[in-house]
Amino acid sequence: MKPITIAIIGGGSAGLALASMLPQGMDIHIFEKEKIAGRKFLVAGKGGFNLSHEQTKEHLPNYYTPHPILKRALQAFDTLSTRDWLKDLGVDTYVGSSGRIFPITGIKPAEVLKAIKDRCMEKGVQFHHHHSFSGFDEQMRPIILHQEEKTTLHADYYVFSMGGASWSKTGSDGSWLKAFESIGIRSQPFGASNCGLNIEWNEAFVQEYEGKPLKNIAISCNGKYIKGEALITEYGLEGNAVYPISSLVREQIQAGHKPEIGLDLKPHNSIEELEKKIKGKSIKSKHYAYILNLDKCALALVKQWTDKATYLQTDSFVKSLKNLRIPVSSLRPIEEAISTVGGIDMDELNPDFSLKKCPEYHLMGEMLDWDAPTGGYLLQACFSMAARIASKFKTTIS
Repeated sequence: MKPITIAIIGGGSAGLALASMLPQGMDIHIFEKEKIAGRKFLVAGKGGFNLSHEQTKEHLPNYYTPHPILKRALQAFDTLSTRDWLKDLGVDTYVGSSGRIFPITGIKPAEVLKAIKDRCMEKGVQFHHHHSFSGFDEQMRPIILHQEEKTTLHADYYVFSMGGASWSKTGSDGSWLKAFESIGIRSQPFGASNCGLNIEWNEAFVQEYEGKPLKNIAISCNGKYIKGEALITEYGLEGNAVYPISSLVREQIQAGHKPEIGLDLKPHNSIEELEKKIKGKSIKSKHYAYILNLDKCALALVKQWTDKATYLQTDSFVKSLKNLRIPVSSLRPIEEAISTVGGIDMDELNPDFSLKKCPEYHLMGEMLDWDAPTGGYLLQACFSMAARIASKFKTTIS
């Protein structure tokens, strides 16, 4: 019997994971527009290579855009399943103090990528590099461009895994979106997620504090409160306490509101504890640094975003330390974002991630309109989607 042929268009994290998980005996082809597959996987590893997060089963979907299809995939193949899969590939992992899951010390991103590719090769996966998606023909079959020559693909099933619209240098530029819209597939415009915030610092502040890290702080927005660190940049703020807040800032902008964040410069102290430190003392503003253990940057931040009366009154100064209101002008551009929202509307899909209008087509990864914070959640969703699609073909073959 002729083996089932599957064409995976896009050799990023999701596409490679799927190819490694598909059952033996399938005729699997990966079409990748770049010279190597998995470039974004390698770039992501430069910032701390978290492969997943310790959240499992019922709790894991709470960190994602709510949608029943995505929820079922995450629960069926959660972080424990990801660790088992990686272990089977020869990649042992551990849970860090933050709950993020990393490969054990000494295993580099390139080695993890190689382990996945090696499993693909064991299954006879054929890689076609410099082959890019170029739209659909009259019969809605995918067209591939290679060396200025266009060819219509013929396979039993197709899986599209071409990424979102950020990090175009790795091949993810979202250029495929119009092709799907042309065949009647509903989509949402791309937007930046897990990105920096544009803030209008005054010139003197930037000159003095650009590049200054803000450690042991917390940032809040619309009820969400994230502890971590941030970095003051010429244009605003970056960092692990900033990225999870960016989606809420984006929602405020889309709703036509003027977004702002709350900066807690003393997340380990309550207002009452801070007030107790200065209660009964004849304190002047010049004593804030010593008594409340503040550096010059913290004082400069409060001074920029409060008026003189607020800064000089100890009670209002302490409240500002705990919830300094900072207006945000906009988000950083999509090109700089760690991930994007937007893409194919998930209501266009069946539970197995196939298109309702064209069931032999499957979509996965950042092509779909969903969102999640950094810290391993983005990769985990790609692995979960891959496992859900792979399980369909295991059933098909058996």
